Amino acid sequence: MGSIVCTLVAGLLILASMPCEAQPSSSFYDNTCPNALNTIRTALRSAVTGERRMAASLIRLHFHDCFVQGCDASILLDDSSTIQSEKNVPNNLNSVRGYEVIDDVKSQAESICPGVVSCADILAVAARDASSLEVYDFGKRCQMEKYSNPMKSVYDLGKRYQMEKIFKSYEKLVGGPTWTVNLGRRDSTTSGFSQAAANLPNFSDGLDRLISLFSTKGLSTRDMVALSGSHTIGQARCVTFRQRIYGNGTDIDAGFASTRQRICPASDGDGDDNLAELDLVTPNSFDNNYFKNLIQKKGLLQSDQVLFSGGSADSFVTEYNRSPSTFSSDFASGMTKMGNIEPLTGTAGEIRKLCTAIN
Repeated sequence: MGSIVCTLVAGLLILASMPCEAQPSSSFYDNTCPNALNTIRTALRSAVTGERRMAASLIRLHFHDCFVQGCDASILLDDSSTIQSEKNVPNNLNSVRGYEVIDDVKSQAESICPGVVSCADILAVAARDASSLEVYDFGKRCQMEKYSNPMKSVYDLGKRYQMEKIFKSYEKLVGGPTWTVNLGRRDSTTSGFSQAAANLPNFSDGLDRLISLFSTKGLSTRDMVALSGSHTIGQARCVTFRQRIYGNGTDIDAGFASTRQRICPASDGDGDDNLAELDLVTPNSFDNNYFKNLIQKKGLLQSDQVLFSGGSADSFVTEYNRSPSTFSSDFASGMTKMGNIEPLTGTAGEIRKLCTAIN
């Protein structure tokens, strides 16, 4: 009996002496890099202020990373002697963008906390911040209210507070939902080039194909429709919607097709890179207008319109069109689930010094 007790005690002592692996959590960097999230958000604000389209691009970049061997920043790796870059697969080439923004954020993170913040976590936080980002230009709004010097003229703190509340509603960059991001992902040392074609959706995919792709990642049809709502912002290249607007299909509004044809010539190779807003009405606002477009047969991509085509996704489109708050909540939930697809944690992978290359 005594020997059994001694063995148990010895075993417990061994376990107690083993190093603990930090588990993913929203406070992962609180002690190791407390300014990490502020650094990311400041850099994101600058990038999206400079180019509104970048918000949609960063959300999509995170999506294309997570759907290929998990949320591990493998999409950021450049070609090398040992890496075949995911950037060059057809679904990403000349389409996915925002790499330079992530590289800049990583450089800033390295300057304050070398070797601590992963590229995979930067991608996840960047997508969240790109959706919900707001900036306020107090001086500009004061001028609009005929205050030439806001600090001198708005001397009453109560009045200043009320004005700032008003200005806040004017100065939203994107205005989408936010969500809690669990941190602690690590970066891959391999590329998922060979998996990308099979794992990434295409602009011409049908509903069954989309449902299947998302299902393999643990995401439901509801998740898929909600996440597709990110197309309420951003732009698409002519080559991705040419066939739809010239196909004379019954699932596209004729006036909408005619409008899009003005910027997208019918001939292949002619104007392939011309851009059109995914949402013609409110292209820079993260709202539920995308779903209204689908109901009106004004989805720009074929893979958008199939979500409202008499199939199993119709009810979700109708629900999100009716309830902006439900869409916002489900989008945040879907992004949270997507951000947790097969992350590398503990001692798996590494923390890259540069997002474009393994250490």
